[in-house]
Amino acid sequence: MLEQHCGMRLVLTALSFCLLTTAALAEPCRLALVLALDVSGSVDEEEYRQQLDGLAFALESEVVREAILLLGSTVEIAAFEWSSRNHQFLVLPWTALRTNDDISLAASRIRNYKKQRAGLKTALSTAMLFAAEMLRDRSDCWQRTVDVSGDGMNNIGPTMSNVYALDVFQGITVNALAVIKTAPDTENTTARESKTADLKVYFSKNVIRGPNSFALAARGYSDYAQAMQRKLLKEVAAPSFSQISVSPDMPTTN
Repeated sequence: MLEQHCGMRLVLTALSFCLLTTAALAEPCRLALVLALDVSGSVDEEEYRQQLDGLAFALESEVVREAILLLGSTVEIAAFEWSSRNHQFLVLPWTALRTNDDISLAASRIRNYKKQRAGLKTALSTAMLFAAEMLRDRSDCWQRTVDVSGDGMNNIGPTMSNVYALDVFQGITVNALAVIKTAPDTENTTARESKTADLKVYFSKNVIRGPNSFALAARGYSDYAQAMQRKLLKEVAAPSFSQISVSPDMPTTN
């Protein structure tokens, strides 16, 4: 009798495990999101750290967590850093965000990543091609989106229009965060600020693509966390969440 009881418990345990596993596998993927981080020569070590910490903070903020987990469908994210044509390195491999622990672990991995030696050029078009190839394996997700951050224009490799004409970009949305860096008080300040003031316009005209794509701006990397939180909310949340204001614990800049 005892053996029969123990056997029944094992069968029920195995059945429960199978049902849970099947449910997890059957959970639909509503969004595959690739985060592309600029580490070209214009990004110094402090700015690089602000970028990683800002992304991790945005992911862990309460409103973004709620937006990711609210709908009962999965958001999958990956992140990589990019600079010159031959510099694309994974910061975070594809990670399914189904629980708060998943989000915390992803943020921790991003925060603790150690930068590879970066090139000086800004191969934005090549970075977008790398992101599109990553999304090729996520064709089962309802939406496939690239979230690119940068503080400069494409200055090496193919043009953005030539890259976007490739078949691999079919069904992919690209959103952009233009990091507007203000120059120090030098004789060249006016010229440098004039050049960077056009960056959001450049991203809006040449980088974003797809239905409902958008470009936001950050006032330097010190404003990156706040801007990234707004950006992630628009990308991962239900429409009603896209109007949520920035959380009160978000660091601000003058």
